[in-house]
Amino acid sequence: MSDLLRFTTAGSVDDGKSTLIGRLLFDSKSIFEDQYEAIKTASERRGEEGVNLALLTDGLKAEREQGITIDVAYRYFATPKRKFIIADSPGHIQYTRNMVTGASTANVALVLVDARQGVVEQTRRHSIIASLLQIPHLVFCVNKMDLVDWSQSRYDEIRNELEEFTGKLDVNDIQYIPMSALKGDNIVDRSQHMPWFEGSTLLYYLETVHISSDHNFIDTRFPVQMVVRPNTDEFHDYRGYAGRVAGGVLKQGDEVMVLPSGFTSRIAKIDTFDGEVEEVFPPMSATLLLEDDIDISRGDMIVRVNNQPEVTQDIDLMICWFDNTQPLRPNGKYAIRHTTAEARCLIKDIRYKMDINTLHRNMEDRQIAMNDIARISIRTTRPLLVDPYRTNRITGSVILIDEATNNTVAAGMVI
Repeated sequence: MSDLLRFTTAGSVDDGKSTLIGRLLFDSKSIFEDQYEAIKTASERRGEEGVNLALLTDGLKAEREQGITIDVAYRYFATPKRKFIIADSPGHIQYTRNMVTGASTANVALVLVDARQGVVEQTRRHSIIASLLQIPHLVFCVNKMDLVDWSQSRYDEIRNELEEFTGKLDVNDIQYIPMSALKGDNIVDRSQHMPWFEGSTLLYYLETVHISSDHNFIDTRFPVQMVVRPNTDEFHDYRGYAGRVAGGVLKQGDEVMVLPSGFTSRIAKIDTFDGEVEEVFPPMSATLLLEDDIDISRGDMIVRVNNQPEVTQDIDLMICWFDNTQPLRPNGKYAIRHTTAEARCLIKDIRYKMDINTLHRNMEDRQIAMNDIARISIRTTRPLLVDPYRTNRITGSVILIDEATNNTVAAGMVI
C-alpha cells in the first residue's frame, strides 16, 4: 500500500502556485486528455501563448476570470511511489484563513517565492503559519527563474535571506529548490538551464520525503465519534465505539481508560471497514469493542491508563481569526469544538497579537480582526481532553464558532 502525502501550496499572489500544480499534474501524467484539451481551448480563447496549466486548479469562475485562487482547491494525483492530495491555497492577504484551512492537515508546505520579487510579506506570513501549524516539512520553491536568466547569484541571495528569517521558526526540515513552473524546470524533470543546482527535483522530493514519523504513535488517543448499536438479530449485543485514531497504537487485549469518567477496560475486538484487525494507528478509522459495559458517548476519549491528555477547563491558545465582520470580543462567549467534543467558552484574556513579519509580540494592540494571529486564554463550560498542539495536531487543535451566526470564527492551537 503506497502511503498518502498531503501538501499545501502557499505564497504571494501571482507567484505561480496554480501553474506549479498544473505542471506537476501534467508532467507526472496525472490529467486526462479531455482536461488538457479543455484548458488548451480556454487558453486560446483568452489569447494566451501556450497552454495555461494554472486553469487546471482554478475551479471557481471568478478565479479563472481574475487569474487568481480564492478558495482552497483540493487535487488528487498519484505516482507509482505515492498518492498525493494537494491543497492549493490562495495568496491574497484577505484569504490567509483559507491557507490555515488547507495547511492544517498537511505533511509538507510548498512556499513559492517569485525570483524577481524575492522574499515579500506573504512569504513570511505563510512561513510563520506553516511553523505555527507545525507542518513538519517546508519547501521554498524559488519560482520564475527563467525571468532572472537562471541566475545562481539571485537564487543564493534569496536563499540567504530565507535562511536568516527561518532561523527563528520552529520547522524541522527546510528545503530550497530553484524552478520554473511555466517551463517545467526542476518540477518533474531536472533543469538543463541550472546545472549549478545539485539538489533534487520537486517531485522526487515529494515522493521520497520521510513522513511516517509525522504522526504521533506514542500517546494513544481515540476520540469517540459515535456509539454503534445495530439493533439487529444478527448483532443483538453489539456495542462499538467508532472514531478515528488521533495518536498511538491500539491492539486487541490492551488495557484502556475512558475519559472523562476514568473507568478502565480492555479492548475485546477492533472492527474496520475492511473487517476485523489486530491493531489500529493514525490516521485509521475503526470501531472498538470493550470487554466491560461502560457508559461512553460522543466526545469521550479512549486512552492508555498511564498516558493521559490534560483534562482542563482553562486553555491557552494561539488563534488565527477568520471572521471578517466581527473582531474577537474580549469576555465574549463562543462555542468551541475539540476533536468530537463540543462545549462553550469565555475569552478570559488576550495576551498579545503577533506581528506576522517580525514575530514580535504586540502587547498593546488587543484588537484581533480577520487574519490576525494572537495568543488568548479561555475558560470552557466542561473539561476538554487536550494535548499541546506540538505533540498532537489533532487533540491540540480547536475551532471557535459564533453561536449567533454559526460561522467558524477562529482556529486555535493549544499551547
